[in-house]
Amino acid sequence: MTVAERCRELTDRFELPPRSAEKLNALLKFVITGPSSLTNVRDPAAAVELHIADSLAGLELPQLRNAATVADLGSGGGFPGLVLAIALPDAQLTLVESAARKADFLRETADAMTLDNVSVVSERAELWALEAREQDAVTSRALASTSILLEYSAPLLRVGGSLIAWKGSLSEEESSDADFAASELQMSPPLATDVSDDLVRGADRRQLIVSEKLAATPDRYPRRPGIAKKRPLAANKG
Repeated sequence: MTVAERCRELTDRFELPPRSAEKLNALLKFVITGPSSLTNVRDPAAAVELHIADSLAGLELPQLRNAATVADLGSGGGFPGLVLAIALPDAQLTLVESAARKADFLRETADAMTLDNVSVVSERAELWALEAREQDAVTSRALASTSILLEYSAPLLRVGGSLIAWKGSLSEEESSDADFAASELQMSPPLATDVSDDLVRGADRRQLIVSEKLAATPDRYPRRPGIAKKRPLAANKG
């Protein structure tokens, strides 16, 4: 199966809008071969699974599928944010990336792909969250532990909005810390949903972690930039 055929297969699976397969294939080529590419995965057959299929996995969840506003934290090379922008053309995607070089790449790629529903914020999530953002969903892949992601996300979400994090299997310690952080931040206990075995071919077990914002975030959050990572909320630390 060619990469173009695989993109069509994924488009059909998720019932994406017309021309989505063409756009996903073009995005993959741009990200792999573009002059500012940030990915180490150069093989198209591997990249379509690790980047396109894995990013689309989030659409298995209604919290993301039905979102009108989505903030993707630590967007880096553009996954899942740019893929979601193609899959959800009626949603507004904000890609939050503090590294200037990566933010420039995201803008360059969004412009090249004419993704009018994408904006890029070159700022730390903690600073961007100082004003109420009222996002329907916050997404993140390979950025931080779940407890840290909860602290980054809670101030950005509207009540009823959800964090959706791409993860491998969580350790008992990470799960315990995430439950503690969720309680502290007025978020629901994180629930793990396995990504369908046949979706991302050749990948290890993948999970989507979901936590809903239940009430207003306590005023003491967000903490100053860097504190969440330096002193993460944890069950044994308080």
